Amino acid sequence: MPKQYPEEFKKQVTAICLAGASLVTVSKKYHISLNTLYCWRKEHQQAEDQSTTKDYSTLCRQHKRQSHILQIVRLSNIIDDVPRRKRLEILARLHEQFEQYSVHELCKALNISRGTFYNHIFRRADRTKYLQRQQELMLQVQRIFDDSQQRFGAEKIRIILAENGICVGKKRIRRIMQELDLTSIHENAKSGYRSRQEYLKRNLVNQEFSVTRPNEIWASDITYFKVKGYAVYLCVIIDLFSRKVVGYRVSRKCSTHLVTATFKDAFRVRGNPTDLTFHSDRGGQYTSDTFYKLLQQGGVKQSFSRSGRPCDNAVAEIFFVSFKREEAYRRDYSSEADFRKSVDEYVRFYNEQRPHQTLAYKSPVRFVELYGQKKTQACEKTCV
Repeated sequence: MPKQYPEEFKKQVTAICLAGASLVTVSKKYHISLNTLYCWRKEHQQAEDQSTTKDYSTLCRQHKRQSHILQIVRLSNIIDDVPRRKRLEILARLHEQFEQYSVHELCKALNISRGTFYNHIFRRADRTKYLQRQQELMLQVQRIFDDSQQRFGAEKIRIILAENGICVGKKRIRRIMQELDLTSIHENAKSGYRSRQEYLKRNLVNQEFSVTRPNEIWASDITYFKVKGYAVYLCVIIDLFSRKVVGYRVSRKCSTHLVTATFKDAFRVRGNPTDLTFHSDRGGQYTSDTFYKLLQQGGVKQSFSRSGRPCDNAVAEIFFVSFKREEAYRRDYSSEADFRKSVDEYVRFYNEQRPHQTLAYKSPVRFVELYGQKKTQACEKTCV
């Protein structure tokens, strides 16, 4: 059995050997075999190498961590007097955008505890979930209100939702209806009920979508898309003469403001046209008093599709079908800004490049140009 030596003794003898003493001399002095001394010296050298490698790796990690912290500070433009709430927002953005930085590094650089950061993130997640539920609820309220042909108020909508397993208070539904500018016919003055119903029955277009001049009839509609869990609404206005999109807007809310703002934009850009008819479905945004008064001020006649007849507003419906098939369904939108950019690009393409069968395969812009040329030529012949 090989002889056992105390660990401290091994270290002392090995140190003597490493100091330059002859192994033969040490072997004779301490009565230790040369082979044993060789083994002790080799073990010591291996341990030293491992320690050096470990220390080097530790230094590399520390350097990388410090480098990250410096980069984080540069990226976030941090200064000492930034409030903690602002630092939390910066921290959350950096964590989302720069995956190479750990939460520990970010928190250390911005002087925020990891517990505070995680609480902030969880609160943001809860807020996001609430907004998503609110968007879904707004869609449900809008749908039930439209299906009832503006008959149901907050209480009846609450009952319908409860029957579908959605338990919501009447006050919350009323707030949503106010936000969407939805007013039940039972809340209108009784004296104006009959005249209002007669007004809503006016269909001045009757599916006659071929018109003879620009700005004779505009058709409008609203649709929505899901972008990262949120509902985003798109309102368009189309001139039936050239099928050109003369106005459009994107919004998080399907409100009367969305329709009025879109109309104001188009009406201003088109030079406040006279003898104009505006056609749409009977959605609450189009039948609201606010929009009605806006059209009256501009001298615009209002026309409505029949209830449950999407073909009465086919031109606007077809635009949405084209946009979804040719653009939206081919994309995976990362944000609302990304969706808005997509709408801008498609409307430009639709107006300037896309040929339409109804326009003898001309684009809307080209069709209007040819119309202007013919009109000029006719005027010149008349003058001659």
